[in-house]
Amino acid sequence: MTRSYISVLFLCSLLLICFTGGFAQEAGFSNVQSQEISEVEGIPVLIKHLPDWENKKDSAVLVKNSDDLRNVLGNRRIFNGIEFTQGIEAVTAPYNQGKLLIIEYNTPQSSAAADDLIRKNLDDSSETIFYRRIGNYNVLLLDAKDETTANALLDQVKYEKVVQWLGTNHTLFRRKERAFIEGTSDLFLSTVMLIVSIFGIAIIFGLIIGMIYFFRRDKRFAAMDQFSDAGGMTRLNLDGYTPDIISGKLLDK
Repeated sequence: MTRSYISVLFLCSLLLICFTGGFAQEAGFSNVQSQEISEVEGIPVLIKHLPDWENKKDSAVLVKNSDDLRNVLGNRRIFNGIEFTQGIEAVTAPYNQGKLLIIEYNTPQSSAAADDLIRKNLDDSSETIFYRRIGNYNVLLLDAKDETTANALLDQVKYEKVVQWLGTNHTLFRRKERAFIEGTSDLFLSTVMLIVSIFGIAIIFGLIIGMIYFFRRDKRFAAMDQFSDAGGMTRLNLDGYTPDIISGKLLDK
């Protein structure tokens, strides 16, 4: 009886350990999927990507859905293009330049799709908002004061993860198109500059050669005591300028 009781108790304990261990492992995996926690500071890694995060971590707010986003930053038109699907998180913190919002997407595709919607709503918005896509981060600076300080703050946001497209990179055509336009523009400008340079060099050399020829001819004419418009050919001595022909140099008949 005692042995049977001990065996049952041991079996129940073993099942309980397996169940709780599996549940804990599943829960831990779920936490990793939903939020990446820094092992050193014990805070979400997304907060560490804020500019001057050491001083902003206490005032930073982690956002996981659209309702929390509007509760923290107000109901703005620009938020219509932001959807929080599974795994998408955001963080916001106040700065002197404005209210910074960093939205992290899981894939470049979802970040690019959100980028199109945000830019569309940004064109329709009357607020002073500066926006930039940095890797899988879609970063907005709300209530910004001026463009210079806003860009300086956005420059401090770095995406330090490897971005890899699953499937076809939809920005590949844009990059090739931009590279083709830039290459064609450079080729056109280079060709125009070459043609202008050749014409400029030809004109300069022409002017130099013309001036040399003019001065030499002018010097030669200045050395002549008599001038003939016949160019050195035989002409009638009607004006008396042509020297007389010496008869001693003529052939005898």
